[in-house]
Amino acid sequence: MQSKKVAKSALESLMFIWGEPLDAKAAAEACDITKEEALECFLELQKEYDQEGRGILIRRVGDAFQFATRAENADYVEKLCTPVKLRKLSQAALEVLAIVAYKQPVTKAEIDAIRGIKSDRIMEGLQKKELVREVGRSKGIGRPILYGTTDTFLKQFGFESLKDLPEIEDIGDTLATDEHELMGDDRQVTMAEMGEIDLE
Repeated sequence: MQSKKVAKSALESLMFIWGEPLDAKAAAEACDITKEEALECFLELQKEYDQEGRGILIRRVGDAFQFATRAENADYVEKLCTPVKLRKLSQAALEVLAIVAYKQPVTKAEIDAIRGIKSDRIMEGLQKKELVREVGRSKGIGRPILYGTTDTFLKQFGFESLKDLPEIEDIGDTLATDEHELMGDDRQVTMAEMGEIDLE
């Protein structure tokens, strides 16, 4: 591309059209620049949008980027949009999701052991909503499936990477006190963010 200004302009257009988090490598190929150059442009754009306090910001998910509305404007957006009945992710589903997030890669047996109850149905729901996925097989007896979180999980909870998860000493002890604190700032997923949820 002729200049960084042109590249940044192109990346803005690509993010707008793509909708979902746009991978830096794919964006670089479309703009005929290197992945490193694309990342540099994305980060500069992210900083510019943030400094100017625009209603649209650029959210990073791993090495992918997407446009998102500023949280402070949520009330205005809600007034404009058709009213949607909000429904929180159930406590049990949030609990399982937190275990997967902190223990991954983790088996269903390990999840059940921490919770003291079967989690099959909840896990199916979390996988259906693309918050949890299969990441491999354990080397243990029977080679059970290992599970981990997805980029959708990072996106819905506002994390750039798993490093952003609040630090805790023991997931089991924390679950016994307050499940909602595990996701930071008492965040709770709603239908408006994830679509209809029916996990528990």
